Amino acid sequence: MAMDLQRLMSLLRQCMQRYDMVSAGDKIAVGLSGGKDSLTLLMGLKHLQRFYPVPYGLCAIHVGSGAPGSEADVETMRRFCEGLDVPFYFVDAKVYQIVFEIRKEKHPCSLCAKLRRGALNDAIRARGISKLALGHHFDDAVETFLMSLLFEGRLSCFRPVTFMDRSGVTQIR
Repeated sequence: MAMDLQRLMSLLRQCMQRYDMVSAGDKIAVGLSGGKDSLTLLMGLKHLQRFYPVPYGLCAIHVGSGAPGSEADVETMRRFCEGLDVPFYFVDAKVYQIVFEIRKEKHPCSLCAKLRRGALNDAIRARGISKLALGHHFDDAVETFLMSLLFEGRLSCFRPVTFMDRSGVTQIR
């Protein structure tokens, strides 16, 4: 289903206002995976930045896993960000080496996710950025809800705005 830019901007603005996601002077880093969700979020935030009543800064950060052959799209992401006039930062987290070569994990997903998120949070704090925008959408929310129900036996999901007290980073989704 295609969505035009004006409709995207309207929905993005409504969410930002409804959940009070942005304060004047915030620096927002978009966690850029290279997928359509994070790229669309970055593009939407950049276009909205021109006329949104609350001024905010914007950049994009990609955390590389260090897996062989996995970084083919970094230059594409860099060019995309240059086209939007958004600073792009690449963090080489060497997650692959830690998870597969050093620890030799049989079930690597959880550790990999934690290491990548930790590297992302470290990069954000090092640059004085106050918020992390993630391109999570309805399907991600439903998936998180079901995983919480099935694996933890509780009804929960992520909130649109979450302050992560251990890292000092506020996530907006």
